[in-house]
Amino acid sequence: MKTWLTYGLFSKRLTTKFPFKAAEELPVWTTMPVSTGAGEAICPANAIQDTSVDMGMCISCGYCSPAFEPDGNARTSIVHSTEKAFRKSFHIYLFDAGSCGSCNLEVKALVNPYYDMSRLGISFCATPKHADALIVVGVLAEGMGEPLRRAVEALPSPRLVFAVGACAISGGIIGKSISGVVETDVIVPGCPPNPFTILDALQRSRGGKH
Repeated sequence: MKTWLTYGLFSKRLTTKFPFKAAEELPVWTTMPVSTGAGEAICPANAIQDTSVDMGMCISCGYCSPAFEPDGNARTSIVHSTEKAFRKSFHIYLFDAGSCGSCNLEVKALVNPYYDMSRLGISFCATPKHADALIVVGVLAEGMGEPLRRAVEALPSPRLVFAVGACAISGGIIGKSISGVVETDVIVPGCPPNPFTILDALQRSRGGKH
């Protein structure tokens, strides 16, 4: 995987052309679940379902065996339950409900010169009161339910709520998903999701080019 720095040095440009051209490194969701001698799949997050893997539950724990190759992955696509469109500027507020920090890093990578989400009119804001969308990362830690609910209520209408990462979607193996507190419009699976996947979700959800 090229870094944005080496990409800039060799291509003479710093910023990816995604989403106007296909991304050079769109993620392919893969996993290698643990397999016992008897061939039974073991997964601490219970993400393995028969011969498929639910990436909304997979925590990329690394307990993997190359002997197990899933036939397909469940919940690998961004799920939309909204027709809201934001054609011009799109302001997002990042809400950490109890993360390890990985999803935060991938979301914040969108402002670096390579992804440069500002060229698409997307930017972070300091308060949900000024945001069009709330990006929620992390498990729903104890005591974070009420702050999350209040943050969503502070969003002006129309609004979108993104559950980014397996922890926010399913609670991982140590917590609860955010779905018990707030209704989500879009899920972005992965542990953590690739920045291209997050950027694509933002573009598709706001009604932009993808």
